[in-house]
Amino acid sequence: MKYKNILLTGGSGNLGAAILESGYFPEILSPSHKELDLCDSGSITNFFKGKSFDVIIHCAALTSMKECEQNPEKAINVNTTGTSNLVNEVLKKQISQGNKIRFIHISTDAVYKRADGNYSEGSSTIPGSVYGWTKLGAECIVNILSNSCIVRTSFFNPKKLNFKESPNDVYTSKLPIAEIVDAIKILLESDFRGIINVGNKRISNYDLFKKYLPELRPCKLDNINDSLPFELPRDSSMNLDLWRKIKKSNL
Repeated sequence: MKYKNILLTGGSGNLGAAILESGYFPEILSPSHKELDLCDSGSITNFFKGKSFDVIIHCAALTSMKECEQNPEKAINVNTTGTSNLVNEVLKKQISQGNKIRFIHISTDAVYKRADGNYSEGSSTIPGSVYGWTKLGAECIVNILSNSCIVRTSFFNPKKLNFKESPNDVYTSKLPIAEIVDAIKILLESDFRGIINVGNKRISNYDLFKKYLPELRPCKLDNINDSLPFELPRDSSMNLDLWRKIKKSNL
């Protein structure tokens, strides 16, 4: 492993738990919310005292689209302000340590409009949800750090799929959670800095999830949008040329 002394935020979430279970990162510190509250700048300052970090993997976020729409204030506090508080402390820690901390920030494909698909890292970012806007705000802050890597992605846990139908006219670049953990390891070992899309080739939601749910029934987007508290995007697929290049050169 190129880096030691890794700090993971959001270790109790789906992705954080998968990172810990992978065993890829032996020198990793995963504090509880009580130990490290990103919405409380004083909590971050106290936690950072007397500790050194080479890497921070920032997974902590409010990711429920429904909850973000219903409680935008909380979404802002957790996703945007929380990230700002963390970045401020990282800037101070870099000065005291005398080195640039590697910062891996897990963002989302929801920063794109998600209507036409094939979004590249240079595409316009016009989110269609509170979640997307708060994550885009976080990206803007993370860009201040010179050794940062912002990962735009969408993933799922094959073991936690509990729906009976899925639209076959909605397209995505989602990937299984184990694959995004692999990607984080690759990006951590690489020297890449900036924004990168990470996912799999374009596929319909139905065809993707059918692999894991044999009894899954197809449906249409128009048939389910009215029942959702947010609008499901038509095509959130991403251009993955940069990710393929980085992945190939670091395997």
